[in-house]
Amino acid sequence: MATNSYQRFEPLLKQQRQHRYKHLLQVATVVVIVLISCLLVGLFDWERLAEGVPSGINLVSQMLPPDFSLAINWIKPLFDTLAMSVAGTAIAVAFSLPLSLLAAGNTTPHPFVFQVARLILNALRAIPELIMGIILVAAVGFGALPGALAVGFHSIGMVGKFFAEYIEHVNSAPIEAAQAAGANKIQVIYHSILPQVLPQILDVTLYRWEYNFRASTIMGAVGAGGIGFELIGSLRILRYTEVSAILLVILMMVILVDSFSGYLRRRLA
Repeated sequence: MATNSYQRFEPLLKQQRQHRYKHLLQVATVVVIVLISCLLVGLFDWERLAEGVPSGINLVSQMLPPDFSLAINWIKPLFDTLAMSVAGTAIAVAFSLPLSLLAAGNTTPHPFVFQVARLILNALRAIPELIMGIILVAAVGFGALPGALAVGFHSIGMVGKFFAEYIEHVNSAPIEAAQAAGANKIQVIYHSILPQVLPQILDVTLYRWEYNFRASTIMGAVGAGGIGFELIGSLRILRYTEVSAILLVILMMVILVDSFSGYLRRRLA
């Protein structure tokens, strides 16, 4: 009797062992890839890392105490950075929403349109903000405008992908009910799809605004203005006490932006 039971469950046990070995192989493959990557970048070069510790300590000592003597001159660049993040996020949401409707399988009008929309989102997401900033500075000149455009265009690719994923995973029951009532495609999207994804859209928008503020601070490295321009200027003339002061100001602004974003998320939830 026991032999018969074992023979009956043997295929299941064999299948479980195969799944376990497969998962172990996948984990081992990931671990090997991570270790090779760490080795290639020199993460295990302990001698080099140890040599860098005194240099790092020396650099930190040169940054202390922070020099806020020119803080009055950082107010406008700081607001320029904040404006870049807000404008860039607005650009992202304005273009991401229609693109995401075209890039979602359940709302796209045609498979070809679906592929084109996905390609646009992938292309915008593939180009880093800094590279896009260099291109746009060359196109429209220095200032906050290329920074806002760079942050906004890159955000379209990221935000649009999230929006499309949320739209594809909505509950189909309200859609079927609206279609049964004779609603057209636009009415179905407006009354059955958007109400379901609106909370997720709000969360992604606020998160992206937080990210865009941090991204806007580095736009000054390519001449796109903002507080990042002041930071790069201080770095170039080796005024490390000013660098530390600007970094502290940026840190405080990041905390304020994150706190305000959390407040908005709680109020609008």
